[in-house]
Amino acid sequence: MRDNKSRILTTSALMTAIVYIATYIGTALPFSGYAHLGDAAVFLSGLILGPHYGFIAAALGSSLADGLKSYVIYIPATLILKGLMAYLTGRVRDKGSKTITTAMVVGGLIMVLGYYLYETVIYGNIQAPIINIPWNIIQFVIGIIVAKILIKPFTRFKI
Repeated sequence: MRDNKSRILTTSALMTAIVYIATYIGTALPFSGYAHLGDAAVFLSGLILGPHYGFIAAALGSSLADGLKSYVIYIPATLILKGLMAYLTGRVRDKGSKTITTAMVVGGLIMVLGYYLYETVIYGNIQAPIINIPWNIIQFVIGIIVAKILIKPFTRFKI
């Protein structure tokens, strides 16, 4: 029993660090935010850790990257949205590939809509955040592709 708890804690900490690194290392976009591979790590968190621990690892790792990249204002949205992406993916991790991909797409679309709504509040304008929508879509689609490629080597860590 104790070995399993240690394994869960260790794998969760590792995935939090991977999400952080994959999110932190990115390219600043000229208008807002930055492009990164963090979404792939978010999806992997759900696939490896399941919905609950995946939510925590994705939310903490992504939020930590936002804070240390000086995007502190995005931390509340990131905690919820990235956590939800991992949660949805983790809920269907034992289903078929199509179901997993669908969950990833739904999670990505929720993230895009969530950031749009959050930014409308921040900017006080419903038009300004529209420019970020295509970049957020591209980012989560690339995240899906990378996660689907990387899940094979990571399956032995599945909890």
